[in-house]
Amino acid sequence: MEHIPAEKGRVHFLTYFQNSVKNYWSHDALSDINGKTYGYGQVALEIEKLHILFDKIGLKRGDKVALCAKNSAAWGISFLAVTSYEAVAVPLLNEFSPESIEGLVTHSESKIFFTDEDIWAKLNIANMPLLNLAIAVSSNKLLFESENGLTEAEEIASDDKKDDIGNKIDEKQVFDHIGENDNGNSGVRISAATVLNNIDKLFSEKFPTFGPDDVKYPVDNFDDLALINYTSGTSSAPKGVMLTYNSISSNIQFGQWGIPNHHDEKVLSMLPMAHMFGLAFEFLYQLAGGCHIYFLGKIPSPTVLLESLSKVQPYMILTVPLVIEKIFKSAVFPVLKKPLVAALMHVPFVNSFIKKKICKKILNAFGGRLRVLIIGGAAINKEVEDCMQLIKLPYTVGYGMTECGPILGYQDWRKFKKGSCGVAVHRIELKIDSEDQENAVGEILVRGDNVMSGYYKNPEATKAAFTDDGWMRTGDMGVIDKEGNIFIRGRCKNMILSSSGQNIYPEEIEDRLNNQPYIGESVVIERNKKLVAMVFPDMDRIENESIDKKQLNVLMEKCRVNTNSYLPVYSHISYIELQSKAFEKTPKKSIKRYLYR
Repeated sequence: MEHIPAEKGRVHFLTYFQNSVKNYWSHDALSDINGKTYGYGQVALEIEKLHILFDKIGLKRGDKVALCAKNSAAWGISFLAVTSYEAVAVPLLNEFSPESIEGLVTHSESKIFFTDEDIWAKLNIANMPLLNLAIAVSSNKLLFESENGLTEAEEIASDDKKDDIGNKIDEKQVFDHIGENDNGNSGVRISAATVLNNIDKLFSEKFPTFGPDDVKYPVDNFDDLALINYTSGTSSAPKGVMLTYNSISSNIQFGQWGIPNHHDEKVLSMLPMAHMFGLAFEFLYQLAGGCHIYFLGKIPSPTVLLESLSKVQPYMILTVPLVIEKIFKSAVFPVLKKPLVAALMHVPFVNSFIKKKICKKILNAFGGRLRVLIIGGAAINKEVEDCMQLIKLPYTVGYGMTECGPILGYQDWRKFKKGSCGVAVHRIELKIDSEDQENAVGEILVRGDNVMSGYYKNPEATKAAFTDDGWMRTGDMGVIDKEGNIFIRGRCKNMILSSSGQNIYPEEIEDRLNNQPYIGESVVIERNKKLVAMVFPDMDRIENESIDKKQLNVLMEKCRVNTNSYLPVYSHISYIELQSKAFEKTPKKSIKRYLYR
């Protein structure tokens, strides 16, 4: 793939969005399936209202704002409002356990928290001492406001505010003139509740008329931190990937150059918005082209998904291998393996007709207007990919990781080489750490605009992620052919990449499991796309309590269920496999993991 000419320079993702707002003001932008629709002008209006809220309550540039909710138009608006205000967005997967959400809100030092009411109901505010404000994403309903507010220098009392000489201040009187000062500096902090209850008045005072020319976002901040994306939430030492505006913008610029889209096209958002694949390419990249995005909200049943695809008729589908593999194994392979069809596949001309018919059937199931199917997040089943090539489905497999916001490799489906995951995208250098990168497998190293600035508050992990000369270690083993196609051969670290594209760190699951009674030590591995916990029990306790084999199996199942209750769904242990002897150790008493893969 050719690189973008250097003279084109960098384009900020907010510049793309700002242009879409101005060019497609009255066009539909965001829709919840069977719910509310926002035009581009309406999205800009809602962003400005949130900016007013942020300003009046004292949110500062660089302050952290967490978002944890199901996919929705409101989630997208909240994210855009945060980043265009130059605060730092902290997207969290709503599949994280309540304990993990509380820990990450605190670890990130988030001051504001946008979430769903049902998620908030499961959280304990006492475990988030740094949080000042919680707001329901879908309704802007105030869920929590601390007495201290966001501005430490001001004296706050929730019901009884006073001026400098001790006289009571009527908050309504203060509000009546707060619009006179764009900075909201009235001498008294106005509560978020008051601002939200009067947001329409404040907006009208700031914008007597609101139109495209009023939409202006900061775009001179490429090197500033834009978001912290947590790769996991089940450990006391989480890894928060720090991505700059430059990283996000580089990804979106690549999409607009390499896969141009148009304002009359639609897309169905199915991937988690808190995951960089979904955030960058089902949302920001689509807005950059002026497209209309539909949000499913949660993982639907197959029937609901097909109905949604038929309604939206997307031009593009971004998905993970698991979805495609299920479709082929349930609907395509059974047809191809029928005796008559299998025989006809060997007949010239007839086989072409069959392949075209199958391809058309799949495209129709996807809505009938699909022009590109992008698969990413994990390796795809070889048999499925062979079949996709056979029927000439317009698919391509990309390569990326959260630490690169996320894209590293991509190729147009017409040039895509089977078994690869594309070629290095623009503004990214990629090499293999081996003597012969075409034939000798080595770790894939990268550097360039997409690459993270490090892990938040984790200098040790940041240092370990980079070589001395500035290349980032991907943790993947692979080769690159003469044409630049990337072929991944496996993982060089312990991390497991789930079928749905989530990063799974076995040590974190083991830490949870090892805290369960009757567990001595454990190793979590992936087997047939399932997580298996190899366990050596606490033999001393078992012998002391005279527990027999049948009782032990029951206890192990309870341990598995209890451990899973603390983990995201994609990190659940499928079953426990008991070991008859302790795991072999290194001199440092670490388990020799490579013996148990």
